[in-house]
Amino acid sequence: MNPTLNPATRPVNAPRRWAVPAVLGALSRTAAGWLALALIAFAAIAPAHAEPAPLQSVPSVDVPRYMGTWHEIAKYPNWFQRKCASSTQATYTLQTDGRVQVLNRCKTDKGEWTEALGAARQIGGPNSPRLKVRFAPEWLSFIPLVWGDYWIIDLDPDYQWVVVSEPKREYLWILSRTPQMPAAIYQELLGKLHDRGFDLKRIEPSRP
Repeated sequence: MNPTLNPATRPVNAPRRWAVPAVLGALSRTAAGWLALALIAFAAIAPAHAEPAPLQSVPSVDVPRYMGTWHEIAKYPNWFQRKCASSTQATYTLQTDGRVQVLNRCKTDKGEWTEALGAARQIGGPNSPRLKVRFAPEWLSFIPLVWGDYWIIDLDPDYQWVVVSEPKREYLWILSRTPQMPAAIYQELLGKLHDRGFDLKRIEPSRP
C-alpha cells in the first residue's frame, strides 16, 4: 500500500485536501447571495433614477402674438450670457420672409447695455412651437451647427409668460412680458419643470 494514501500515516495537523474546495464553494454561495440581494435592491431603486421622458413642446403657437419683448425671469446659467448682470430681455420681430429677428440685450455689471442680434426660423408649419435660432453671421447660416433648438415647452394662454428649452434639457429660460412674475405662477412653473425632468437646483433667478 502506498503510505501517502494510508490515513494512519497522515500527520494529525495536515490539512484535508477537500477543505479548500469546500471553503471556496461556501464563499461562492455567499457571494452569489449578496449579488442577488444587490440586484434586487438595484431593481427596486432603478425607476427613481430612470431617464425622463422625451421633452414635448406645446401643441402650437400664434407667432404674431408671440412677437414683442420678453423679460428673463430665470434660466439655466450658460456661457453666452455670462456678461449679463440684470435687465435681460429678448425682442422678437416678424420679418416679411416669415423669419423672426431676435434681439437679445442685457445690462453688464457696469450698468452698460450689451446686445446680440440673431434670427429664428420655424421647424414645421406656421404654428409650430419649435424653432431654430442663430446668432452667427448671415453668411454662416448654411451651416447646421450655428442653429440652436428653441422649443416653447409651456405657454400662458394669454401670452404673458413662456418657458423655453430644447430636447436635451441643457438650456432653459422662463420669460415674462413684465420684468417680474407673480410668485405663485413662478412656483407653479417650477413644479411643472420638476415633473418634466429639469434640475431645479440649476435654475438661477434673473435680476430685473
